[in-house]
This record gives sequence, structure tokens and C-alpha cells, in this order.
Amino acid sequence: MMDKQWRGIGWAAGIAAIWLALSAQYTLNEGQKALVVRLGAPVDVDGEPGLKFKLPLIDSVQYYDTRLQMLAPPPEQVILGDEKRLEVETYTRYCITDTLRFYQALRTEEQARAQLAQLVSTSLRRELGKVPLSDLLSARRAAIVAHIQQEVAERARPMGLQVTEVQLHRADLPLETSQAIYDRMKSARQQEAKELRAQGAEWAQQIQAKADRDRTVILSEAQRQSAITHGEADAEAGRILAQAFSKDPKFYKFYRSLQTYRQSLADSAPTVVLSPDSALLRDLRNGPAGGKP
Repeated sequence: MMDKQWRGIGWAAGIAAIWLALSAQYTLNEGQKALVVRLGAPVDVDGEPGLKFKLPLIDSVQYYDTRLQMLAPPPEQVILGDEKRLEVETYTRYCITDTLRFYQALRTEEQARAQLAQLVSTSLRRELGKVPLSDLLSARRAAIVAHIQQEVAERARPMGLQVTEVQLHRADLPLETSQAIYDRMKSARQQEAKELRAQGAEWAQQIQAKADRDRTVILSEAQRQSAITHGEADAEAGRILAQAFSKDPKFYKFYRSLQTYRQSLADSAPTVVLSPDSALLRDLRNGPAGGKP
């Protein structure tokens, strides 16, 4: 019985020794820093990767990722300096540079992310509340974002954090505001189109009036020129007829009779009934004056 008891004690002591040996060592990976806490007080910071040792039972180890990390909080609405609402989404890049300060101020990385998100939100609301929307759409945007980043970096430095970048990932108007702006733009374009159509109708009336006036002037001028040409032609025809009459009055008289026949017969029916002694048939029966029947 005694041998069994001593054997059990030996096994228990061996297991306890192995457990103490394992709890006295820890492994540190690349990109990590370890803070050794002894009875609640930090005693050592180690950043070299490899196998490390600590006092068992009384020492605990806090691991922190010292690589560059990104914080992307949910979008939030911000009121600008011109009373417009803007839905802003940011992202922040940061890393842990002072492990002891970080542990004393924040303890955990979850608490650090929450505190950093609050710092970014506060600085964002303060800076954007001073500027109108037009500044965010101009070259001044870079200066505004740089000022926000500087302020967040200064407030995060005492907590052992280094903020390397703060940027506006997205900045949009809220849905209801966008719809209202769209409606105003649509109304403005409709009003502009109405004004352009009215102006076009006015120009069309002016062009039509000018065309009618030019048409009247052109027709009047053409009629005047036609009357002048017609008068000159009649005068020339009268002159030619006068010369012909002076040269051969009998032939002229016969020619005029033929013209009378042409006009009379053209206006009559297909059949004309005349008496043999009709004056109209005299020239047709006798021929030119002085000739034989």
C-alpha cells in the first residue's frame, strides 16, 4: 500500500513538474509583441520571435499584433457646415508602437478599435461640420482629410497607437436627400426645356414673319419688273406692227383679220354657222385686199 501511495505521489509530482515547465515557457511569433504581467503589473516587453520563458503561476502573457491593421467602421451621417447631411464611410490604418502604453490605456485590441473608431468619428464630425459640401467636391478635400488624420494621430499617440492613414472611403448623400436633389434637378431641367421651347417658338415666329415680309417684297418687285417688261414688250410689238403697217397696210389688215378669226373660232363651239354674205367670211372668200376671189 505504501509503495502504491508513493508511486501515486511520484506520478503527481512528475505531472506537476511537467505542467510547471510548460507553463514557464511561451512562443512569440513574427509580427507580435509580448507583455509579461506579474501579479497584475507589467514587468517586461519582448518583441523577438522565438521560445520565451516566464515565471509559472504568477506571470501571464499578453500578445499584441504590431503589424499594420485597418479599421473600417460602419457608415455614419454627418451634418456639414451648410446644413446638408452626408453619409460618410471611412477607413483607418494603424499599428501598435508602444506596447506598455497600449496595455495601460486600452488593455485589449477590441477596446483599441472601439476607442479609435470613436476618435475618428469625433474628428470627422468636428471638421466636416465646418465646411460646406462644395469644399468636399473640390481640391480642398485633401486638406480636410489630412487635418482629420493629423488630429486622430495626435490623440491616439498617448495610447501607444500610430495612425498612418485616415481616408474617406465613400461620401454620399442620404437616399432621401439624393431623391430630393434629383427631383429639383428634374424640375430645373423641365423649366429650362420649357424656356428653350418658348424661345424657339419666338424665334420661329420671327423667322416666319421675316420670310413673309421678304416674300411680299420679292413678289412686289417681280410684279413691278414683270409690268415693266410687259410694257416694254407691248411697246416693242406696237413699234414692230407700226413698221409693218407702214410698209404694207393691206397685208397688215389681212393679218389682223386672221388674228380675229383665230380668237373668235377658238372661243366658239366646234361648229360655226355663218351666212354667205357675212363680213367675217369676206377675207376668207376674197383673200388679201386687192386680190382675186
